[in-house]
Amino acid sequence: MCGRYYRHSDKQRIGDAFNIRDLPSSLIISEADYNVAPTTFQPVIRNDKETGERELVLMRWGLVPYFTRQLSDVKGISTINARAESVEKSPTWRVPFKKRRCLVPADGFYEWKRLDAKTKQPFAFRLTNGEPFAFAGLWDAWREPSGNWLQSFAIVTTEANELASQVHTRMPVILHPADYSRWLEREEDQPPVDLLRPYESEKMDLAPCNPLEGTAGSIWPESMASK
Repeated sequence: MCGRYYRHSDKQRIGDAFNIRDLPSSLIISEADYNVAPTTFQPVIRNDKETGERELVLMRWGLVPYFTRQLSDVKGISTINARAESVEKSPTWRVPFKKRRCLVPADGFYEWKRLDAKTKQPFAFRLTNGEPFAFAGLWDAWREPSGNWLQSFAIVTTEANELASQVHTRMPVILHPADYSRWLEREEDQPPVDLLRPYESEKMDLAPCNPLEGTAGSIWPESMASK
């Protein structure tokens, strides 16, 4: 699974990295968050329904399906991750996978390795080039009883590659920049199942980090963390 990730890219860097032409001045995101947690609102990228251009919006991490009757219905149910193996079949994921795919900007993510019955060691993963990247995401919109709309997202996971398997059996789907447009395309008749694959191990780094986590910025050389 992917239960924590980190981002040190600010709004402008995200805009540059993901070719977003119009960054709304009203959208405020933190410059760095080394402990992105479920239920918080995070920047995601999708295609604008009217213009088809990429837009940066804030959504809640932990997808609330459009058919949910009340928010308490999803409490205790993990919707932060969608398994690649079930996105075409599960009622929760089927429609978002077909029509509402998004990019989740990140600079790295965490996984925990069990050392013994009481101890887990967190590891941080990133790309070897130190560049921001995108998880494959799914989003949905749920109308609250008040009439307001809550937009939320999930990160798609797949089996771990050789590097990640040293820590965990699964990893988030990381997309290549060349595949961003295809992933975001709303009108594609055949959803891009072939993109739901492990990222190349040789293009990733991992390092142990503080069990308190939230300190990934200190484990990589400053020259890379600040790029």
